[in-house]
Amino acid sequence: MKRLIPLSFMALSSLLQADMAIQEFLYKDARIMGAGAANTAVGGYSSSLFYNPAGLINIKKSHGVEVELLGLSVTSSSKTQAFLNDISDANDTEVIDVVKKYSGDAFNEDVANYSSFSYHTDSNIAYSMGILASGDINFIPHANEGTNGLLELHARVYNGITLGAAYKLENVLEGSLTLGVGATYMQQKSYEVGLTESEVLQHKDDLATYIQDTYEVDNSGFGIDLGLLYEPSFLTFWHPSFGMSLMNIGTLNFADVYGAQPMTLNFGAAVSPEISWLDALTVSLDYVDALNAQQMRIRNYNPYYSKDQYDNANIEFDMLQHIRAGVSAGVIDNSWFLLTLNSGLYQGSYTAGLDIQLTVLKLQFATYQEQLGSQVGQLEDRRYMVQLGIGW
Repeated sequence: MKRLIPLSFMALSSLLQADMAIQEFLYKDARIMGAGAANTAVGGYSSSLFYNPAGLINIKKSHGVEVELLGLSVTSSSKTQAFLNDISDANDTEVIDVVKKYSGDAFNEDVANYSSFSYHTDSNIAYSMGILASGDINFIPHANEGTNGLLELHARVYNGITLGAAYKLENVLEGSLTLGVGATYMQQKSYEVGLTESEVLQHKDDLATYIQDTYEVDNSGFGIDLGLLYEPSFLTFWHPSFGMSLMNIGTLNFADVYGAQPMTLNFGAAVSPEISWLDALTVSLDYVDALNAQQMRIRNYNPYYSKDQYDNANIEFDMLQHIRAGVSAGVIDNSWFLLTLNSGLYQGSYTAGLDIQLTVLKLQFATYQEQLGSQVGQLEDRRYMVQLGIGW
């Protein structure tokens, strides 16, 4: 019997998707997260479509057509495995004690795949199309069954398609100006609940099924993304660039249920100085969600309508949670091997990452810390990410 509860948690972690922190982007790329998630003025990847579609123009022409048949990523919180191990070793009478032992800790499990096709043509046009599927669960145990119950769960699963294009105009304002546009269609199932002690015990054998049947909310939405990228022709050693993106224009707010993607306005600046002993070096700084569209979620418990337990609250996030900064150093980049080192600052905490590509095999690592409360340090979750790709 004691093995059934951890199996329920694992079933949930393979089924659901969520992010309790600021959700300004639909997809987190390990290469970008390792560099502080500051990509508004950088680009260079097919996944730049989720940050600023104009950044597609920086996909290297020398790479030709870029195909990622597999872009599988797995993310986990630092304490998740310890929690699952303790649950696995506990008998029925000890389960609640284990939950209370980890009271106030935040846990995350995430699995995502983004497969894409991208091409930077010889006529200053770049485009990309992709398919995204993601599954994730976030939960927080509570020692005392208060407003958020014994086990607070925020989760969703979503999938859909993305399209994007960028066009560079030369000789504009003493430089070049790239215009970008993207389109996204997503389907989502969200799950948000504060489970009581009686619910956990009563449904310990089928917890995942119970949550699906009781708290699942279906939504779908369509969004348009617009982006600009300006690269002045002066200061040629530094190669500065400035970006702006307006993301999720449309119905990706999913009627303000959990997992909604509000329209966000983002700004970024970057420099790419020429360093003789490096293949490439980029230093970037972003300010995301300038309109403060992101909302905290606060429980408004209604026992007669279980699907409407959490609502958006008009509470702004700390300024530091809007700031992203990153450094990306390309050590080697040739036709058969690529090595890039990344580091940065994300929501006030350090990030680090490694990008390795060997012919058709791509392997990336990243760590970052989510701020899950409205203030930095209120509730933190250090996460580790591994991404495996197959493409060319």
